[in-house]
Amino acid sequence: MRIVVNVFHANLLDSRVNRAFADAARGAGAVVRDMYDLYPDDNIDIAAEHGVSESADVLVFQHPMYWYGAPYLMKKWIDTVLTHGWAYGPSYALEGKPFLQAVSLGAGEHEYAPTGSRKYHGPEFLKPFERTAAFCKMPHSSFLRYGAGYAAEDEIGIWAGEYVSWLLSKDHLASNS
Repeated sequence: MRIVVNVFHANLLDSRVNRAFADAARGAGAVVRDMYDLYPDDNIDIAAEHGVSESADVLVFQHPMYWYGAPYLMKKWIDTVLTHGWAYGPSYALEGKPFLQAVSLGAGEHEYAPTGSRKYHGPEFLKPFERTAAFCKMPHSSFLRYGAGYAAEDEIGIWAGEYVSWLLSKDHLASNS
């Protein structure tokens, strides 16, 4: 099973949570790609990304929540790589491949509620990605961890283990059989 984790974090080396997640995924055998390192000039190689995506059994999009959405490069990746005629339209190259989204949120879960400062639950901010996945006929699932901005190192270690268990979950892999 080839799991490809595309990490969209502008400064992965300084990120405690996303770096821990990436290291844990790599340790579990996933192919981990630092997208900002691969594309420092923002010029995404569409043909290369098509090839990597087609070779994956599972695609993971790992990122922090930036202004209630994904970092710029992930949005650009979606806009330029998921092309008509390849990802959707007459052809669906990624049909049936899980579109997994691993998201770290800086604030606590209580802030992502109608009574909190964010006014919406965390998964509500992922609806556009869920719909994008559905448009490409890909099942979507998400892994969210709140409080990334102040989490203790031992808590991050626990999250990283939970992340790997989630990545390897039969629930996700079964949708691709």
